[in-house]
Amino acid sequence: MLLKIHGADNDSYCYTGGKTFNPALPTAVFIHGGQNDHSVWILQTRYFAHHGFGVLAPDLPGHGRSQGPALASIEELSGWLESLLDAAGVTKAILIGHSMGSLVALESAGRAAGSTRIAGIALVGTAYPMKVADALLDAANNDQQSAIDMVNIWSHSTISPKPSAPGPGFYVQGASQRLMQRIARQSDSKPTVFHTDFAACNNYANGEQAAQAVACPTLFLLGQHDVMTPAKAAAGLITAIRHAKVVQVDASGHALMAEQPDAVLDHLYRFATAALRSPTAVAPAAIGG
Repeated sequence: MLLKIHGADNDSYCYTGGKTFNPALPTAVFIHGGQNDHSVWILQTRYFAHHGFGVLAPDLPGHGRSQGPALASIEELSGWLESLLDAAGVTKAILIGHSMGSLVALESAGRAAGSTRIAGIALVGTAYPMKVADALLDAANNDQQSAIDMVNIWSHSTISPKPSAPGPGFYVQGASQRLMQRIARQSDSKPTVFHTDFAACNNYANGEQAAQAVACPTLFLLGQHDVMTPAKAAAGLITAIRHAKVVQVDASGHALMAEQPDAVLDHLYRFATAALRSPTAVAPAAIGG
């Protein structure tokens, strides 16, 4: 599905899980991470779309099929996401974000405090602050293949996933590498999309304030062996969002959706359906409390 976002001349693409999007349904919004696109959510989006949810899995600007330049900050991405929800006619949404996408979900939920549109957020492979090493930032701008190699190695918990996972002949690391290479080919100028994404994560400074404002049900879904965003790096956000549920996914690194797709789907779907039944007016944590 292509959408025209208010104030932009470029088309924005949203994958809808193989079904025509229906804004009358509660909407599950899947937000990908840096140097990725909607395809990282294929299993989860298709299941949600065939089990009671409308699905929007956007390619963020400058990624995949969405046109325009990549946006340079988490705040800009959050504003773009709000405009996308407006354009799609969404009135009730569960925001599900991975890595950079988790910061976008967090910022959006913080901004929406007091509104009933955001019914819940799931933060997958998250951390705050989400700092990026200088060497990786430099490579993301000047040697993208080296940056891809670093991220690919650090994002997976093993070089030998469980047999036939998620299907016979499927190469988890190879799929991730090819996706990042495809996004890199779309970026023919500097700063690259890769650098823009990782710099946005590195520079985001509003996470604590956003977390303190979050009033909706919240899930932290963290990889047991994640070295990109270690589980302990989410501790500050978990403390700030006192009502949050925290789940650790065994035998998984940062690429949770690829390494443990069924476990991720099960946790997300249970959370989303429960969040829709729960009152969203949870009192946010007091600042400094």
